[in-house]
Amino acid sequence: MSLLSISHLNVSIGQPDGSVAHILHDVSLAVDRGEVLGIVGESGSGKTMLLRALMKILPPRGVATMDALEFDGRDVLPTFARERLPLSMVFQDPLTSFNPLRKIGGHLTEVVKRFQKVSGSAARTRAAAALDQVGIPHPKRVLNQYPHELSGGMRQRVMIAMALLSEPEVLVADEPTTALDATIQAQILSLLSSLRASRDLTIVIVTHDLGVVAALCDRVVVMKDGRVVETGHVEQVFANPENDYTKTLLAAIPHVAALDLADSTDAAETEARDV
Repeated sequence: MSLLSISHLNVSIGQPDGSVAHILHDVSLAVDRGEVLGIVGESGSGKTMLLRALMKILPPRGVATMDALEFDGRDVLPTFARERLPLSMVFQDPLTSFNPLRKIGGHLTEVVKRFQKVSGSAARTRAAAALDQVGIPHPKRVLNQYPHELSGGMRQRVMIAMALLSEPEVLVADEPTTALDATIQAQILSLLSSLRASRDLTIVIVTHDLGVVAALCDRVVVMKDGRVVETGHVEQVFANPENDYTKTLLAAIPHVAALDLADSTDAAETEARDV
């Protein structure tokens, strides 16, 4: 049984001139518990809008409709508009997602107080523990720093820690490694893989990088022009793609199927504490 299942999702956005832009068309997908699902496609394919529809953070005048939405075997569509699903999102650029005037501790303790119903020193202790879990050295010191004082890799780790503090069952990540260099990207992928194993976490990751899919994902959904054009296990799709668009994507990335997460992260993990 799938943990999360969506049937025939459509998203449209009203335009200032009164017209309507149709962004997603009959998108259906499912993800199993503990699985990593990759969603790939070029810019404008609708990948990010799919995540935003799930997180209920569509742009102004955005409207999402679907025929069915199930979570852990339950029909949650009737209550979706007013109730939160146990999902958390990691955004593409954490620097623009943080309030630059608030310290890291303020961002994290706010989440703790909202979702874990604690206050004061207990919230700060849990925030520091979350930073330690994602591999940030000297977490108590980092709580007193501002986002601009951290490196890109550190900020992304803080974003992941903040997402985990809401105790999600599904982590959705929008291009979480795009702005990072290759070494730091490998470290973030290794971190996500370890969190999946240690927390039985289900991950849905949007990326344009098929190397990320090869390294991290179990199954892949390929999108083009707001539609799903192919889906399947990563090895199957990479070895025998059926859709012409998928073939074009794979042809543009030489040797993508040869990418191995363990090989790509061995050196990176030795530097993880210095990110």
